[in-house]
Amino acid sequence: MWLKQLSVLNFKNYTDSSLEFLPETNAFTGQNGSGKTNLLDAIHYLSLCKSYFNPIDSQHIKKGEDWFMVQGQFDKELICDVVSCSIKRNQKKQFKKNKKDYGRLADHIGQFPLVMVSPNDSFIIMDGSEERRKFVDNVISQTDNQYLDLLITYNRILLHRNTVLKNIKETGVFDIGLLEVLNLQLVDAGEKIFRRRQQFMDEFLPEFKRYYQFLSEDAEMVELVYESQLQKHDFLDLLNSQLDKDRALERTTVGIHKDDLIFSIHEGMPLKKFGSQGQQKSFLIALKLAQYAFLKNRKQYKPLLLLDDIFDKLDELRTKKLMQLVSEDEFGQIFLTDTDADRIQKIFQEIGKPIRIFDIQGGQVNGEV
Repeated sequence: MWLKQLSVLNFKNYTDSSLEFLPETNAFTGQNGSGKTNLLDAIHYLSLCKSYFNPIDSQHIKKGEDWFMVQGQFDKELICDVVSCSIKRNQKKQFKKNKKDYGRLADHIGQFPLVMVSPNDSFIIMDGSEERRKFVDNVISQTDNQYLDLLITYNRILLHRNTVLKNIKETGVFDIGLLEVLNLQLVDAGEKIFRRRQQFMDEFLPEFKRYYQFLSEDAEMVELVYESQLQKHDFLDLLNSQLDKDRALERTTVGIHKDDLIFSIHEGMPLKKFGSQGQQKSFLIALKLAQYAFLKNRKQYKPLLLLDDIFDKLDELRTKKLMQLVSEDEFGQIFLTDTDADRIQKIFQEIGKPIRIFDIQGGQVNGEV
């Protein structure tokens, strides 16, 4: 699968631009703030119906305009699909494939799988467990629409249960029958999500370890562990045992919405505190490359790989190794950004791989380098 063409209208700092790509590697180069990353984000919209960086759609409309449109032409197994996303202020987002609207945006997720690697990814390590759950859920959802439906169901029931807990304190009315029904519904969806996450980790971990060892040249050992309350306890028993605490706090304190990924280095030391910037960067890249491998194995075709400012905090040797790796047959079409066009040209000349480089300045595509 590859993206043949991209058009953006009134998107972020772009007025009207159209680009045609190679099926191998394409690069956007220019100064910081020129709009390189915005083009990657436009591609992310076409794949996952949203921005990678900002969930508020209207904030991606160019200043002074009332709408934006992003459109792309994908080639997948000799089938050509045109995908478009358009936003008008104060109106519902429109998403179409071959001019037909989707009934649900969730039905589009996974049709054109994508992996994004960005300097912003540090939040996966530095922020709370919610971000790490989002990472896992994003990967699985691109291969399993039923999983996405389960997440939606679980979160809806969780919200209902939390509302009931708040109302108990506010009204003094304790409807134990309603709470028992919600518990059973939460357990049904939660246990299915838990099993799917466990299955995912079994497949994901070997790929992660392989890529980290490659990037670090076996310089240190790292660990990635999936942690869930359901690994040691029955979910329904947990809910019943924590009812008094839940009532006091007016929220559900146990369940798969508390799951986490534990990142460590040097035999159990938290990566967040004891990993260098280079080690954290390598860890994140290994996570994303493992995500790519998982998607490719599940979909049986190659996703898009987007590398934003990937050379930041990587030395020249590791940069060359990474570019050589992702340019091999194991990977498909790649998009990357960098401030230095000469550096990109030199790397790809040395590894003998084709690349198309676009010069970006002030929200305009000034042709190829």
